[in-house]
Amino acid sequence: MSKETARWLAFSLVCALGSAGLGWLAPVVPLKSWVGGAAVLTAWFLLPLATVLVPMLGLRRVPRAQRKMAWQLIVPVVAGVALGVVAGEAGQQSALAERGRWTTATVVDIEDAKTDQCTLRRRADGTRISPTLSEGDGCRSASKGDILRVRYDPEGVAGPVADADADSDSYGGLIAGLVLAAVAMGAWGSVRMSRWDRAYAAS
Repeated sequence: MSKETARWLAFSLVCALGSAGLGWLAPVVPLKSWVGGAAVLTAWFLLPLATVLVPMLGLRRVPRAQRKMAWQLIVPVVAGVALGVVAGEAGQQSALAERGRWTTATVVDIEDAKTDQCTLRRRADGTRISPTLSEGDGCRSASKGDILRVRYDPEGVAGPVADADADSDSYGGLIAGLVLAAVAMGAWGSVRMSRWDRAYAAS
């Protein structure tokens, strides 16, 4: 393996693992406020975007007007965004498993948007549970006034999950597949772009 290939493999691996790691870390630590927001922004957008911008800006010999992107780099961008999202879901699952608490809550309001969001209050003391219960985690079949048994995060970072939806599937296989696709295609596309740069300089 050439040094160039090894370098791009390492770069693609850092971007992919960074998206997965930051997406997972935000709810697990937990990171609050602007720190968690910055982590999610980096995982979902900045690192996937870097897989295209770094090799593109690295073409120093090719004039900007003549630069083109290798089609392979579409994969790490899409996979990187998916990694941030899927790892975030896995992180929320881990956070609830580690520090989540069971309680009985009342649905006090339902926000009917693109996806329903249920506002919950603990029956024991009337404390609002934050964040809201999402449609996929039990709000879909709920009505205002319903009483639900939910597992919630006392830190208010991971979203609550209704009793019927508490057992979630493992995300390990999907994350591994996304990392593999992002690294393989990212390195391949970046190597191709480096070769175009050398070919232009030699012509």
